[in-house]
Amino acid sequence: MTAVMLSTMVLCFALTVSVAVSIGLASIFGIYIADANMLISVKEMFNAINKFPLAAIPFFILAGNVMESGGISRRLVDFAKSLVGGVQGGLPMTCVLTCMIFASVSGSSVATTFAIGTILIPALIKHGYPTTWAASLQATSAELGVIIPPSIPMILYAVSAEVSIGEMFIAGFGPGLLISGALMLFVWVYCKFKGWGKNDGDDRLSVGKATLRAGWALLMPVIILGGIYGGIFTPTEASAVAVFYALAVGVLIYREIKLPDLYLILRKSVLSSAVIMFIIANAGLFAFLITRAGVPEAIGIWLQDVLKSPAYFLLGVNAALFLIGMFIETGAAIIVLAPILAPVAIHFGIDPIHFGLVMVVNLALGMITPPFGVNLFAACTVARISLDRMVKDLIPFVLVIVVCLMVISYVPWISLGLRDLVYAK
Repeated sequence: MTAVMLSTMVLCFALTVSVAVSIGLASIFGIYIADANMLISVKEMFNAINKFPLAAIPFFILAGNVMESGGISRRLVDFAKSLVGGVQGGLPMTCVLTCMIFASVSGSSVATTFAIGTILIPALIKHGYPTTWAASLQATSAELGVIIPPSIPMILYAVSAEVSIGEMFIAGFGPGLLISGALMLFVWVYCKFKGWGKNDGDDRLSVGKATLRAGWALLMPVIILGGIYGGIFTPTEASAVAVFYALAVGVLIYREIKLPDLYLILRKSVLSSAVIMFIIANAGLFAFLITRAGVPEAIGIWLQDVLKSPAYFLLGVNAALFLIGMFIETGAAIIVLAPILAPVAIHFGIDPIHFGLVMVVNLALGMITPPFGVNLFAACTVARISLDRMVKDLIPFVLVIVVCLMVISYVPWISLGLRDLVYAK
């Protein structure tokens, strides 16, 4: 059955069938070959999405779309520019910093790409940066949307591997800050080398004025993350709070969201949520079937025999996840692979929270690597260019993330230091 399922899924991928449909068809075909009751498919697909923590996903998506339409993202850009926009290369650094702040509420890299990219990609082009480089920078910076908490892939990993969402969230700060700092340092050095961005400080607001204008927007991540770690509400409840706060700011304070806009915001959020939930349902069925077939145990034994140490295990897993992330959507990959790999990581003495961050950061790379990088498609849409034109400028950014990934993999303290401080045993 397993061989038939994998063959069917690979064939569907080769025929460019969507990931969710490919996984679903492979599962249905596997059930048919095994002569099992087809009602298993309905039951397990329902069980895959019948989990309370998953309710956070549509709410965080909605919060991100409300922030985009309510003027919050534009004020965050002005605030970030007031901090770093005065140096050469300050505008690209603003892009990274804004994505980091926006990510602390949205939880989605695609939402971050559209919300920030529609503002900063035209601004970068206006200041003389090549269109392809600006789009590559935005796509890479938006990856922070799934690394800085709250993060939808972190929620999926926590549910799949049965670990604490709160611990996953707080463990994401270290890797997120590391990647943000590395990207900002890289673009600053690169702009110095190229001679770009000497006029990036034009039209920059003072720090005080920008902070005052963005005050309500900056308060949002403080309320959401402070509420989670202060024990006031759970991460799932925090997602609903984020929606109501964003609506209150966008409608009542900034007054940039009108009644007709709400329909478009809700429609966009429902479509995005439905796509993710459909992927989760199909991936959940697939994971159930391969688990019943004993695949996780077999892979675990094989990995333990071949990869004799934690260092080799992390290296092998990173190489495999990098390739998988290029072809399979991040959420689906996490749901299928987390139940298989997390127990093996624990056997090697690797903390499951640390391993979760390694998985999330690695698979997030798939969002900026061809052929199926969703961030790339979003950035191409905003910049109005074709994907093939971005590849050359994209390579240095990918290398920066890969170096950060290796540091995160082999220096667990980056992920676990803050977690151990807050969740002291």
